[in-house]
Amino acid sequence: MPRRSTKTDKGLFYEYDKKKFPVIQKKVNIRYLDGAILKTKSFNTYFTNNGPVMAIRDGKWISLKSKNRNTQSLVQSWVRTKAKSFEDYQKAMDLKANASNNTVYADAQGNIAYWHGNFIPVRNPKYNWANVVDGSTSATAWKGLHNVKDMVHVYNPANGWLQNCNSTPFSVAGKNSPIKADYPSYMAPDGENFRGIAATKLLSKPQKYTLDKVIATGYDTYLPAFEVLVPALLKAYAQLPQSDPLLEELKAPIAVLKAWDYRSGENSQAAALALEWAPRLNPIIQKVYIDPGEKDQVENTIAFAASARPNELLDPLKATIADLNKRFGKWQVSWGEINRFQRLTGAINEKYDDNLASYPVGFGSALWGQLPSYRSNPFKTNKRYGFSGNSFVCAVEFGKKIKAKSILAGGNSGDPNSKHFNDQALMYSKGQFKDVLFYKEDVVKNAEKTYQPGN
Repeated sequence: MPRRSTKTDKGLFYEYDKKKFPVIQKKVNIRYLDGAILKTKSFNTYFTNNGPVMAIRDGKWISLKSKNRNTQSLVQSWVRTKAKSFEDYQKAMDLKANASNNTVYADAQGNIAYWHGNFIPVRNPKYNWANVVDGSTSATAWKGLHNVKDMVHVYNPANGWLQNCNSTPFSVAGKNSPIKADYPSYMAPDGENFRGIAATKLLSKPQKYTLDKVIATGYDTYLPAFEVLVPALLKAYAQLPQSDPLLEELKAPIAVLKAWDYRSGENSQAAALALEWAPRLNPIIQKVYIDPGEKDQVENTIAFAASARPNELLDPLKATIADLNKRFGKWQVSWGEINRFQRLTGAINEKYDDNLASYPVGFGSALWGQLPSYRSNPFKTNKRYGFSGNSFVCAVEFGKKIKAKSILAGGNSGDPNSKHFNDQALMYSKGQFKDVLFYKEDVVKNAEKTYQPGN
């Protein structure tokens, strides 16, 4: 919330509803390690009624109001773990304390539910809440909290399934989803993305699910973005004049892409071409988070494919071929040769090395609609290594006894010397899950070591 500050002999003041109030000033000391030496750095900080000043833009201070010290959040987290029914869980949601996450619910009685947020302030819909708003007026102040019944939610939709891929909640249950026009725009500005498209398409098919079938569905490798992008590329290529050298230069890779079924895989040359080519296109097609009224990623991609000039599609493919030739000595490489999983140190900023062991991964980025999201980049390497996407994945079947399977990126230990540092790496690269040891008897039966705390 921007506002101008005024400096007087009595200190700094800001204006709110045409009245002046003092800016609260605090000195904050942050202690940090510089090597082995503990040092302290002091910061002069400033606060208004809308929170601490975080930035200056166009000569105005921007303060941020956030519910980041909410005791009710801890209470709600505890109460949710103790819920024994859908009704209990709804009472936990009525605390309206979760300021960050969307929530998906399921239970052994067959209930399913989705809430798009939980702590949602009531705001004046005349303002664009995706942008910084005027902090000098009470017109932009929060007007209490929305009741849960007024939030974007769905309980037990008739279709029998729910999905959310960090996309719009208005496709969360297919045709049985909440209706966008029924809610203020600031409540759910999220747009559709290709992962949401893929999930909705798969789940809309009649299917009797088992735990393994749920996992297989979640690991479907179809990439719906290329349903839009590749036909546009083929059309651009077909429009080349006979005299254009690109006609011969791109003939073979175009043939590979023309025969492609839009599925990624370790052995797919087409997936390698497509997933190296797409990031070189207009960046607008990678924009997932939107402001109210903007086109979402799917709409932007369709618009780009319809209006792109031939060179906007063909030149990036030419650059892709040249780059693959430089990195691998040929452009005919499979996706698994390029796309790897490697865990060497367990550090947050992992190290990667083409000369050390790694696993081929057939999955691609969620940007293009991949459900088993695996985002990779070169790190001053020729090969690409995964750094984002699915990390911990768990599938659960509720009933008289819980059944669950899970997989973790690499292993449970952060110690490279532990046998559990990389013991899930191969399974992770293949999308293969292990059984979850949920009950005490299963844990005891599989225990590698038993000890008494304190001993």
